[in-house]
Amino acid sequence: MLQPLGLQNLTMADRFDCDNCKESLYGRKYIQSDDSPYCIPCYDSLFSNTCDECKELIGHDARELFYEDRHYHEHCFRCFRCDRSLADEPFTSQDDALLCNECYCNEFSSKCVACDKIVMPGTRKLEYAGSTWHEGCFICHSCEQPIGSKSFIPDKDEHYCVSCYEDKFAPRCTRCKKTLAKGGVTYREEPWHKECFVCTNCKTQLAGQHFTSRDDSPYCLKCFGSLYSKKCEACSKPITGFGGGKYISFEDRQWHQPCFTCSQCSVSLVGAGFFPNGEKILCRDCNSNL
Repeated sequence: MLQPLGLQNLTMADRFDCDNCKESLYGRKYIQSDDSPYCIPCYDSLFSNTCDECKELIGHDARELFYEDRHYHEHCFRCFRCDRSLADEPFTSQDDALLCNECYCNEFSSKCVACDKIVMPGTRKLEYAGSTWHEGCFICHSCEQPIGSKSFIPDKDEHYCVSCYEDKFAPRCTRCKKTLAKGGVTYREEPWHKECFVCTNCKTQLAGQHFTSRDDSPYCLKCFGSLYSKKCEACSKPITGFGGGKYISFEDRQWHQPCFTCSQCSVSLVGAGFFPNGEKILCRDCNSNL
């Protein structure tokens, strides 16, 4: 809107007319614009903006409000819902309708599922699974401390900070009794940390390795063979039977299958007849030559 450059009472003897209607301005108020004088009615009709709400001119002496290429009388700049004046209030435009913050929030903003109050635009909030919380209302179900931007774990309709969830729900390692946040191994339906699941004898980690047990205690194959397996009569190494290894047993003696050979000529006796001769075992031919 053009601002008035002069507003005076004239008593001059010379002719002084409105630049538009040519009527004399003597004794009348006028407004100077671009070095030309105008009477008040002409100035308003020529230069005043039209109110977007009431469609009437906004006179030179009226307070004019301007928003997004639209002009309003002060009394016309109101909330579309509650009719409250927005002249000195924060507001929002929704589909070209002006709304005060309260009406906008009631109609378009989410409600906090914890306190059932409006989450005001611009305030810090948290959204999860289609629900909204004020930042301070999103708290751990156990310790009741705000979770904020930290990690959390949902459980049905409740939410827990990680430490509280682990204390309350996470399984505990059979050996060290500390919680297993993730990973681990299961042995005899009991949870273990990978680093805690070790051979009872040598303490080597057993996760991902072949192992066996004795009296419910786990052992690596090497320790189990050394401690508990019978020894091959020929090579004196443990006979474990693990990994598909086959062995031969006769009376109170055992042999690895590749070790079960004639004591005299070393021919394999697997699947063949043999003859015991004291500590020796002989094939049919060697026994006949005795």
